[in-house]
Amino acid sequence: MALIAPSNRVRRTVFSEGVEAAGVKAYSVYNRMLLPSVFHSMEEDCRHLKSAVQVWDVACERQVQVAGPEAKRLLQFLTPRDLSRLGPERCLYAPMTDQFGGLLNDPVILQVEEDCFWVSIADSDLRFWIQAFAACNGFEEVVTEPDVSPLAVQGPKAEALMARVFGDAVTGLKFFGVGRFSFGVHSMLIARSGYSKQGGFEIYVEGSAYAMPLWNALLEAGRDLDVRVGGPNTIERIEAGLLSYGNDMTQDTSPLEAGLGRFVDDAALEVCFGGRALMEERAAGSVRALRPIAIAADALPPCDRPWLLLAGAEPVGQVGSAAYSPDFGEGVAIGMVAASHWDAGTELSVETQDGTYPARVRAEFWI
Repeated sequence: MALIAPSNRVRRTVFSEGVEAAGVKAYSVYNRMLLPSVFHSMEEDCRHLKSAVQVWDVACERQVQVAGPEAKRLLQFLTPRDLSRLGPERCLYAPMTDQFGGLLNDPVILQVEEDCFWVSIADSDLRFWIQAFAACNGFEEVVTEPDVSPLAVQGPKAEALMARVFGDAVTGLKFFGVGRFSFGVHSMLIARSGYSKQGGFEIYVEGSAYAMPLWNALLEAGRDLDVRVGGPNTIERIEAGLLSYGNDMTQDTSPLEAGLGRFVDDAALEVCFGGRALMEERAAGSVRALRPIAIAADALPPCDRPWLLLAGAEPVGQVGSAAYSPDFGEGVAIGMVAASHWDAGTELSVETQDGTYPARVRAEFWI
């Protein structure tokens, strides 16, 4: 595959110096920023993530700051998730939808101060949507992109590493819990969250000057824990059923089709932009949905284009993410499947650029 040509349109991050020193082998582009994706190999990076601890440059998870006395009310108009449980000590995963109930983004929302929130976005320009919605609906809230760059610490030894750098109290955070912890004289917002099923934390680094000192401190403190620089791993995240906006779902996908119905709340639908469309879909039933798909193969090409799912010669869906899993000895995939063929155990085939493989709908993800 051709290399990404350097350009100011593809932004470096405040951690790029450390990523390059660690020998990055491949990047993806996310929110027009570099996202490191491979260091040793996808398979070796996955094995290490499951056994030790990694430091990830996820500065591409840009923050949209919404500040003002009605900021929370503004955000509630944009998501079908009830934000009443959102607070200074708890962040929320909150899919955001357009007027037709289509997914625009699936961010995490954090309350930074009483009237200030960060929307930690997936790969789409949500800032422009929030600015336009606010302006067109009489809100005076200020919508900006602050100088905040997330850094993730992921893996089964993440707690041990974080305790060494931030103190034992950080390990008391519950899942999606949030708190401020000291790094030197600086206070950093930390959440127990991240884009893996191995457990870990996301550190919201405020101010570029603190980025590399923190990066270096984590790597130094974790030497005997076998700490490495890594990044979101395609194999592990598919095994765990962690969805990727732009791959598994787009604006043409509803939260219900994406399996995110637990984040669609009745109270929020009454006010949410797109709430009526979601109520209608829930009443009628979705005509398709994302499903885990096992592929009978001992190697797969990169899933860099949609792969057609077939029942005989009939198209019944497509695969958006796939990789070969050494741990499970088969291809692991996430696919959008028509209701007529989404039951567990349904035998299908999948067309890739390298040929057609047998496939099967699974009841659940692998981990």
